Amino acid sequence: MNDTTTALVTGANKGIGYAIAAGLAARGMTVLIGARDPGLGEKAAVSLRDAGHDARAVTLDVTDPATVQAAARQVTDTDGRLDVLVNNAGVSGGADHLPDEADLDVVHRVFDTNLYGVIRVTNAMLPLLRRSPAGRIVNVSSGTSSMTAMTDPDHYFWNTAASVAYPASKAALNMLTIQCAKRLRDTGILVNAAAPGACATDFTVEFARLTGRIVDRTAEQGAAIAIRLATLGDDGPTGGFFHDDGPVPW
Repeated sequence: MNDTTTALVTGANKGIGYAIAAGLAARGMTVLIGARDPGLGEKAAVSLRDAGHDARAVTLDVTDPATVQAAARQVTDTDGRLDVLVNNAGVSGGADHLPDEADLDVVHRVFDTNLYGVIRVTNAMLPLLRRSPAGRIVNVSSGTSSMTAMTDPDHYFWNTAASVAYPASKAALNMLTIQCAKRLRDTGILVNAAAPGACATDFTVEFARLTGRIVDRTAEQGAAIAIRLATLGDDGPTGGFFHDDGPVPW
């Protein structure tokens, strides 16, 4: 059994995922960079090692059960347990999936990554998290999943396109977060969802175009709430949805 605190971050080779991994590594954790592309994963891990951190790449495609199971075996053999799981990998599917025009194949792909992928990875890693004295699961959600915000005429979401795939997948992820927290509430494993906000990454280019908003929030700023939830004390919340300023209204 490795006594080092070990964290796995999916989709961690760039953007907010990389910023989360870097933030956890800076706190002394061994960070596993989950990435579909082995080369990009290793490049990100090398970058963190060059900065003096303990980081390794793990090939992990959340839509591919074989790579998920292989990653779980790798963590078992190398680390013996997992202390933190950050389910960050996500896709938008684009922003033009209006309910009456949606391409169901695209919607399915979005849900396969943003919801089903989280279930695959969490269930595969759960036996390892149960070995941790303080397991933490953070699901990276989105403010666009807030039905309160989406139905508020005074919120800027009110005038954004009624795209269905991404917000619906993240709303479903929020419910999964609640149900997992309920299931694990007697284990000491805390499960929460994080809303990083729109950050200046490749992911938000389309969002910025549609809303006309200037997105200047950095990936590091967006990662802060996930890092906070990943490092909660034993008396921390579980089954919640949070951003920088506190709870996000469902």
